[in-house]
Amino acid sequence: MDQKRINEIDLLRFIAAMSVVFFHYAFRGYAADDRSLLSYPLLAPAAQYGYLGVELFFMISGFVIMMTARSEGFRRFFISRAVRLYPAFWVCCSITFMVTLVLGGDRFSATVPQYLGNLTLLGDFFDMRPIDGVYWSLFIEIRFYLLIALVLLLRKLHRIEALLCIWLVLSIALEFTNARGVRRFFVTEYSTYFIAGAMFYQVWLNGSSKLRIATIIGSCAFAIYQGVNMLPRLERHYQVEFNALIVSVIIFIYYVVMGFVAKKNMGWIAGRRWLVLGAITYPLYLLHQNVGFMVFNALYSALNPHLLLWGTVALMIVMSLFIHVVFERAIARQLRRVLNYINDKVAVLFAEGFERLKLYRPK
Repeated sequence: MDQKRINEIDLLRFIAAMSVVFFHYAFRGYAADDRSLLSYPLLAPAAQYGYLGVELFFMISGFVIMMTARSEGFRRFFISRAVRLYPAFWVCCSITFMVTLVLGGDRFSATVPQYLGNLTLLGDFFDMRPIDGVYWSLFIEIRFYLLIALVLLLRKLHRIEALLCIWLVLSIALEFTNARGVRRFFVTEYSTYFIAGAMFYQVWLNGSSKLRIATIIGSCAFAIYQGVNMLPRLERHYQVEFNALIVSVIIFIYYVVMGFVAKKNMGWIAGRRWLVLGAITYPLYLLHQNVGFMVFNALYSALNPHLLLWGTVALMIVMSLFIHVVFERAIARQLRRVLNYINDKVAVLFAEGFERLKLYRPK
């Protein structure tokens, strides 16, 4: 089957991003850690569940990465992920750094070494504090990419369904251990969403099977268990009660919707192009949190709270579109060109080295 763009994925990405935006703006910033002066009780009871948008991101990522890995080799996979992650990140991280220097005040700070370290997207491996807290999910994504890259390197992609089942069973087993290093390597806190997304792609590509359906059902049950199990920690941090039933229903809806996507049964939503919404999702996610909080704090005493909240949401969307159109696409083209050039040179060097080894091999 030919690979094609799945329109509804773009819409789902945007919905996930907006849920995180409202979680931060209408709940998280004011509820804990003294990040924002703006309180917005009108939306707070619903917005407090917006953190689950990240889980939807991870499920979508599992789906899309399987599509990417299927069509690319090991080195090409790395190039495609770098081109996807770095251009918008470099721009958004730079904007956040500059705004922090101007508007950070007592709540936000950043240093030049921290900024330069953040630009590598490897700071998590060296315990470097991110300039913006939303970067934590990128570090989770990168760990997932490394696991898929390992599968490609070992040329075991044809065994991916069995590997996904093993990963799920291992994640469930590790949930009840204190093996922090192993759990971190296998991303067990969020692995079930990547596993589900990847298996939904297998359904999209090849149809349903008992193994695929069983894995998805097991993943859903484990996701709900983990989601509910995390609520006491959230309640302690935010001093607000979270409803376990609401969390469970939201997670279940994610699985149902992705099931419709996998079965190609999204109706008119699949027939429309949501490309622009999908394109701005990544810069919107990267940019909105700290910059938005600093805008709130700078203008809180001067503007009506409704105007401040909705005006900032609109500003972030417009800025994200601007970043994508003016910077991200241009940087991505240049970065792809450079990485392809390096990849071709490396391939030639390996080929030449292999030929030399053959020449010097004893007869």
